[in-house]
Amino acid sequence: MRFSTPRRWTRPSKAVLAAALCLGGGLSAATTLPDPGDPHLTVIPRTAEEAARIAAVLAPVTDFSAPEPFEARPAGAATVRARRDAEAFSQPSANLEAGRAADFTLGRGLFRKLWVSSPSSTLASDGLGPLYNARACRSCHVKDGRGHAPDGPGDSAVSMVLRVSVPSDEVPTDIPDWIATAPDPVYGAQLQDFATPGHAAEFRLGVRYEEIAVALSGGETASLRKPSYDVESPGYGPLAPGAMLSPRVAPQMIGLGLLEAIPAADILAHEDPEDADGDGISGRAAIVRSVAFDRSVLGRFGWKAGVPTVSEQTAFAFAGDMGISSPLHPAIWGDCTANQMACRGAPGGAGDARGFEIDRPALDVVTFYSRNLAVPARRGEGEPEVLHGKRVFHETGCAACHVPKFVTARLADRPAQSFQLIWPYSDLLLHDMGDGLADNRPEGRATGREWRTAPLWGIGLTERVSGNGSYLHDGRARSILEAILWHGGEAAAPRDRVISMPPPDRAALIRFLESL
Repeated sequence: MRFSTPRRWTRPSKAVLAAALCLGGGLSAATTLPDPGDPHLTVIPRTAEEAARIAAVLAPVTDFSAPEPFEARPAGAATVRARRDAEAFSQPSANLEAGRAADFTLGRGLFRKLWVSSPSSTLASDGLGPLYNARACRSCHVKDGRGHAPDGPGDSAVSMVLRVSVPSDEVPTDIPDWIATAPDPVYGAQLQDFATPGHAAEFRLGVRYEEIAVALSGGETASLRKPSYDVESPGYGPLAPGAMLSPRVAPQMIGLGLLEAIPAADILAHEDPEDADGDGISGRAAIVRSVAFDRSVLGRFGWKAGVPTVSEQTAFAFAGDMGISSPLHPAIWGDCTANQMACRGAPGGAGDARGFEIDRPALDVVTFYSRNLAVPARRGEGEPEVLHGKRVFHETGCAACHVPKFVTARLADRPAQSFQLIWPYSDLLLHDMGDGLADNRPEGRATGREWRTAPLWGIGLTERVSGNGSYLHDGRARSILEAILWHGGEAAAPRDRVISMPPPDRAALIRFLESL
């Protein structure tokens, strides 16, 4: 199928990348890729001395006999003490600027608020739908953590959405490698499984699982859960011919502001689309169109890095998941298409003093809350088994995509995220993960086999926060080991090393990941 094979672009020289990294800026406009820059940041350029210090701090680890300096604080000064309850991901950044605690609290209230349909006497909370996936942000991001996949027929799918698109001929001319798709002409870009009174929900998600046994070294075995999804009870007729579906669970919310503050040049420096170094890893940047800045920029958020900033991700979720208008997505009907006239004709909550169903001040405080959800401190980073597992992690090749650390930009207006040594364990790039994880639905520059490297910080607290193990883009993996075993494509060689390594090494690797 023509959408499964990406076209290639010319990689900038290492000299260009090094210069960009030193200055803290974007790529030269002379490259074939549009300058992704950092329009969302007010950056104070790095000096040559700072660039040299950063290069030394970010050098690959060679000594595994003890933790690295500052490794216990994965979010730098923003790191908080690791709680031992379900609120571990719901704490504000430890270095939150003075006077902003009230904004964080207000943002948390809006994040947790249940929205209602219009018209309503509760004017500050109306505007839901008419078609929607959830009534509150927290309904999907349970305790600010991950959503989960349905366990089977009858289980709730409220923290999972189903994206949909169809082939298209419209390609933006300023973004190379863009794969042309469009929303379904009737159902839009996302299927909504709830509706306000008087409207029909778009579908019900059906899921079935097949257990697949995997033999491991040392006589151990694992079982993988292979999902099959069905669009049941379509409310508006069949999907368009060629419709491509992609199930997505809600990701965890911690550390988003820090990921947003990594200079684009530092992320691009890890690209190797032609695998020039021959290590089998060829990460590519997701370049996307920013609604807020009306230009092409680096994508960082979402399972395929399709959104560039926390603010745009927040507005996108309000529109797509709840049908709530905002300054960035002003349509009051959310994802309803022109072929859903009853939905488009329903009353909305905009037009009062707010202007939009969620106005700019409210959107800004929800963004502030999302940007400042803190990363908990490491646990047991100095234990011998954890240190051994860290060595296994690096020697197995995991760090080629799960890049351990970055230094954020020095920012004039965001002190909580400014100039922090952080340990997200992600390069934020797109990688081919093989047939097993392919959704066969392209998104922008991402092919149907590519996914953004998921940050690993906090992964060991997932079950404590969410109440279950649910990993990967569709939550199919019930454990960290299962998630590793689903890796393919560029990650096939590291996965095979995990399968064949001595059981004590494999156990140490899992213990290291649980400490993150």
